[in-house]
This record gives sequence, structure tokens and C-alpha cells, in this order.
Amino acid sequence: MNRRRTPRSASAEDLLNTLQDLTARARREVEFHQARVELAQALQRDMLPAALPTLPGLQSAARYAPARHGLDIGGDWYDGFPLADGALGFAIGDVQGHDVEAAAFMGQVRIAMRAIAGTASDPGEILGRTNDLLVSVDSGLFATCTFLRLDPTTGELRSARAGHVASVWATTGGRSGVTEDPGGMPLGIEPGEGYPVTRRTLACDGAIVLLTDGVVEGPSLLIEDGLERVRRLVAAHAGASAARLADEVLGAAEVTGHEDDAAVLVLRHAAARRGAR
Repeated sequence: MNRRRTPRSASAEDLLNTLQDLTARARREVEFHQARVELAQALQRDMLPAALPTLPGLQSAARYAPARHGLDIGGDWYDGFPLADGALGFAIGDVQGHDVEAAAFMGQVRIAMRAIAGTASDPGEILGRTNDLLVSVDSGLFATCTFLRLDPTTGELRSARAGHVASVWATTGGRSGVTEDPGGMPLGIEPGEGYPVTRRTLACDGAIVLLTDGVVEGPSLLIEDGLERVRRLVAAHAGASAARLADEVLGAAEVTGHEDDAAVLVLRHAAARRGAR
């Protein structure tokens, strides 16, 4: 008696083969995306500075944490370096997108900004010239950024913003706030954009905290509430070291849902050693 496969057994075999094929394709897709993530992480790790400048009376520290969900990595970055006139420049920024292209563009922004800061020291001019350069490249990406110029002799702080989230400050004497300074558009969108400069003097011991929106905004937290939470945290730890304060602020990203990467840059300053006015 000849036995034939029933249509049902043939369908079951076809289904098994299809599932095996889909599983193999899914595995290859995951491996491909994982390779892109590892490449982006390597790009970002190698492009971020190994150390930040410090001086008597000034501590600086930075922290970065990748997003916890998905296979992508963002383009958050920070930097700090001496300027041509002897002051110090500090920057923090966030590139649109979460992939290898964003990480590579982040490196271009950071390198361009350093090169321009070699001949210019005004934060507004540095952002303006960086913006024009990025527009000319026409990559289709843009970046937000805050740039600070700190004069270690006078304690004067000049800052400019390109569409970036506000910074937070606090003094050891109990004052604190969020810097809602005027700013311009993100870098890489429109040529000829202007970036107003805000001037302050660090006349008291305290801390300035620059951050990206991944620290203060997420599915479970509005950016205004996140900034207020960080303000209270910085005010409570204004006398701590820059490293400890950076750890504390980065920990605040936990309540956002942490779907975006997050970066923090802390300047812990002592005005008594800076010639306060």
C-alpha cells in the first residue's frame, strides 16, 4: 500500500522551512544592525576627548550613557580644550539621528569646532562659522550645541547656544537656576545664522552643568520638569567634586525612560582663585 503525504503534512513542512528561513534572515539582520551599533560606539568612543582641561580652582568632568532601548546609538558629544587667547573652551552637543552617520557627523562637528576655535575665541563666532561650514557640506544632518568660553584669569564666562537645551547652575551659597539664554538655530540648517553671546562672571564658588536632552526629557518626563529636577540636584551637590556631580546628574536620566543617549559636562569652579570682581 503506497502512502502519500497529505496536504496537511506538506503544509506543515513548508511552514517549518519558512520559519527556519525567516529565523536565519532575522539573525543576519540582527547581526548587521549589531555591527552598525558597534561601529558607531567605536566612532563615538574614539572621537570623544580622553581628558578635559583643569586648572587651579576649576574641575571639569563629563559622562556619557548610550540609549538603553533598541540597537541604535546617538550623536551626543562633549569637548574641552584651550583656546588661542589662553581661555578654555567647552562644548556639548547632540546630532540629529541615532546611527553610524550621526556618530560620524558628530566627529565632523567636533573637529570643525576645534579648528575654528584655533583662530577665533568668541563663542558666537565659533558657532556661526561652524554652522556655515556644516551647511556647505550639505550632509542632511544638523546638531544642537552649547559653547562656553571661560577666562581663567578674570572668571568671565561667555556662552552661546545653537538650539540646545538650557544649562543648569548653582552656587555653594544656595542660589541656583536654569540658563534660558537667547540662542540661534541648530548647526547645519541655515547659512549666516547669528548666535548671541551671554556674559557672566563666576563670582561665587559653584558649578555649571551642561547636558543633552536625554538627561532631562523622555516618555515619562517633560523637559521642563527634567530641568527642574536637575536644578534641585545640582543645588544640593554644588559643593561636590565635578566627577561626583557628573555621576549624580547622569543618574537623573533614569527617570526619563532613557530612550535617548545622554551626556553631561560639569564645570566645578572656585571663584576665590579666579579673581572675582
